[in-house]
Amino acid sequence: MKTLAAVLLLVSSVCGVGVGVGTADTIAITGATVYPKPDTKLEDATVVIRDGKIVDVGKVGNVAIPAGAKVIDGKGKTVTAGLVEASSQLGLIEIDLEASGNDGRFGTERTEVHAAYRASDAFDGRSVAIPIARGGGVTSAVVGPRGALIAGQAAWVSLSTNAIAPVKNTVAMQAALGRGASAMGSRGYAIERLRELFDDVDAYRKNRAGFDRNQSRRLIANRLDLEALIPVLDGRTLLVIGVDAEVDIRAALAIAAERRLKIAIAGGDEAWRVAKELAAAKVAVMLDPTSNLPGNLAAADVRDDNATILAKAGVRVAISTLGGTSMTRTIRQLAGIAVANGLSWADGLASITTVPAKLYGVDRGTLARGAVADVVVWSGDPLELSTRAETVIIGGVVQSLESHQTRLRDRYRTLPK
Repeated sequence: MKTLAAVLLLVSSVCGVGVGVGTADTIAITGATVYPKPDTKLEDATVVIRDGKIVDVGKVGNVAIPAGAKVIDGKGKTVTAGLVEASSQLGLIEIDLEASGNDGRFGTERTEVHAAYRASDAFDGRSVAIPIARGGGVTSAVVGPRGALIAGQAAWVSLSTNAIAPVKNTVAMQAALGRGASAMGSRGYAIERLRELFDDVDAYRKNRAGFDRNQSRRLIANRLDLEALIPVLDGRTLLVIGVDAEVDIRAALAIAAERRLKIAIAGGDEAWRVAKELAAAKVAVMLDPTSNLPGNLAAADVRDDNATILAKAGVRVAISTLGGTSMTRTIRQLAGIAVANGLSWADGLASITTVPAKLYGVDRGTLARGAVADVVVWSGDPLELSTRAETVIIGGVVQSLESHQTRLRDRYRTLPK
């Protein structure tokens, strides 16, 4: 019983004392170890939040605490920006194998192009998985569909308790090659179809009137999908390509170079083998550092220090569950595993804060003055498994850390003898 109580105490989370949950108060976190950016550390520092923004951050004594501010004692605590899950299906999938609870994956019976599909239209801000992620210090996520050559548009969402609509409807277009497009047949066929699709987009925008009058050749996709792909071909929308094998990553780089596309890699089990090329092309990689077993014969050369090799080569690395829902809260643990395998601590924190924010062009991931106040107060090092999020602030509002898991914990905290 004592052991159970100790475990329950370890995983429990509490809000800052004296700070109202769900209200946009002026807040001052004092005496903490603060990381305004992943590579900048301030000991015995204060963070001041007002009107949903960071208004000041600095050493205690150099920062004035506004009259009437709610004060959180940060002594012995660590404060960072809220974490970002770079590639998720939060709010799209409730139960993966139940069709009625899955709005994030297309079956093989559907067409291979869904560019007009917007994850923002299907996002459910009341998903039971979201409070679980929030309790782990995750304040934002990029959610998008899977399961097709072009699966659709990913959205940036806030994990606030009152967030219904996404922060940004379209931050990327989701695509897949290699194993991710295996339902289409060979990897070569997927690449062929992608090139053909891009040619069709060119043909469509040169002759929209002819297409509307049914006076053009037959194209792969419908009008809405073709229109949605124009910003991708113009380099205005990021194309996230799900690939693992070296040969598929090289194919993605070749297509990007041909078309001058702005791309990022999701998966990248063998990305370390192409590190120099990825760095030269300024292509970021989103990966799971625990994906270290060969999932197929085409991507058999996987290793624990994938993230380390990429970062040392100058590649921007984002750590992600790569489509997870209930396990989104573990991204800081994944970053810690990458650090244990050689990634610097600063790069580890950046991989779940500043890197995904910059990649998708959203103002999150730092505690700079004027930044959106997504802030987490941790009991210790956020990349350590035993650390817990004690206070989570999103948009300047202290969040409830209650979830289905904590309710079950509390219900069964005292077991009969």
